Amino acid sequence: MKRVLRASRVLLPASSDYRDAPSSWRRDLIAGVTVGIVALPLALGFGMSSGAGASAGLVTAIVAGVIAAVFGGSNVQVSGPTGAMVVVLAPIVASHGMAAVALVSIMAGIIVVVAGAARLGRAVSFIPWPVIEGFTLGIAVIIFLQQVPALTSPVRHADAHNNVALVAIDSMLAADPTYLAWALGTVAIVAACMLALPRLHPGIPGSLVGVVAVTLLTLVLADPLAVIGALPATLPAPTVPSADWDTLAALTFPAVTVAALAAIESLLSARVAASMADTGPYDPDRELVGQGLASLGAGLFGGMPATGAIARTAVNVRSGARTRLAAITHAAVLLIVVVALAGPVGAIPLAALSGVLMVTAVRMVHVATARSILRSPRADAAAFVITALVTVSVDLIFAVAIGMAVAAVFALRALSRATGVHREAIRGEAQRGDERIAVVRVDGPLFFAAADRVLAEVTAIEGVSVVVLRMSQLELVDATGAHVLSEIVQQLERRGVTVLIKGVREGHVELFRTVGALGALRHQNHLFTDLPAAVAHARSHIARER
Repeated sequence: MKRVLRASRVLLPASSDYRDAPSSWRRDLIAGVTVGIVALPLALGFGMSSGAGASAGLVTAIVAGVIAAVFGGSNVQVSGPTGAMVVVLAPIVASHGMAAVALVSIMAGIIVVVAGAARLGRAVSFIPWPVIEGFTLGIAVIIFLQQVPALTSPVRHADAHNNVALVAIDSMLAADPTYLAWALGTVAIVAACMLALPRLHPGIPGSLVGVVAVTLLTLVLADPLAVIGALPATLPAPTVPSADWDTLAALTFPAVTVAALAAIESLLSARVAASMADTGPYDPDRELVGQGLASLGAGLFGGMPATGAIARTAVNVRSGARTRLAAITHAAVLLIVVVALAGPVGAIPLAALSGVLMVTAVRMVHVATARSILRSPRADAAAFVITALVTVSVDLIFAVAIGMAVAAVFALRALSRATGVHREAIRGEAQRGDERIAVVRVDGPLFFAAADRVLAEVTAIEGVSVVVLRMSQLELVDATGAHVLSEIVQQLERRGVTVLIKGVREGHVELFRTVGALGALRHQNHLFTDLPAAVAHARSHIARER
């Protein structure tokens, strides 16, 4: 019981989380304000792009931002709505309506909390780097294409396709030329601000300046651009969404998908943040608990699922953040916007938010990284390309699963090639009859992917009366490999060939005995610990034959 209490205490907030606050609070406040300014257009844009609405994006950034900062496992992680989550939520909204988003957020939050309590935080380390980069590239493409319909018409029509590329093509074919021209001009202004202003000074929030500039222009010009519309001036009261068993059953798989994505993206972001600056280690299990509670809290307030946001976390670290106070300040800045600036924010053109997200999507693609992976071994390049294609054409979580499967197949193939079967000459002075003895060394891993090849190569040896199997160089052995060893012994013995086994490692003895490999030997004395004794015994068999 004490062990359980001690383990659970590690997953909860502690005063040590703010140990550096007395010396870093000024930098934390500045970093929090900076991130809040950067996060505002992103929260609005991701909320709109998901179909849940701009207010849902703001609520999520505020509520989830505070909860994840307090309960999460990273000192500098900034959480809120992200592009990857938008990609998953958009089809959920299309299939189940906006009301399902809050319920899915609560369900996914509970799943992520359970995963953290079950200590599954290290699982993300099993995802290969090319799969992560392919996943990121696919998300960037989807985010970019999702903005196309908002640029072609002031009215969002029902999608005739589930594929985002087909929806984008249909939108362009049915585009209103006048509206498209205004929207593209808006995107161009926002993009120019985001790309050019930070070059003048890194502290200039290009996205916010671009959005404000476009909004002011639309207020003085007669334009057809659609705007965000009215936003609530306060946070909604927390409520538990109503649901029946049929609804819960229908949303179970989407909730699991959202939970998996939230866990993966949050842990990756926290790991990146830990490598950017000396802000203390992160606890992956506590991070899952914090992110789960954040999504749960956001759902209660009518928001959407949240994850750790890599881009906003990077801004936080580069702005000098050292403690959780920075992420809490970022949420407070957004809350002030909701309370004091809801009216002006509602006048922002949707095309301006699309411009922010399009530039964000382009920035997610690192050409140098993609080039280096494509020049890597074919296995890594294949995993990268396949993951990206499946992400765009099918589903994010399915893409990660496929990418990992591809990487695993190539890894098993490479591992199986490391398994070697070598016939060695008998050391020392040759004796009469030595040609009737085969000393065979099996090295590397002996497992299911290499077992059949080892069986074929060893049993193909002919013209001998004794085979000495050297097993001391074996590294990994699974049940299939041990079973194949018993088959080798049985097949050779049936042909009248005596099999001697030398050098079984201590860690393999029990497996060989359990599977029956050692029991297949003709005599228990046919198991040796050193090679000279095995060779001498083999020569005695040859002598008896003569």
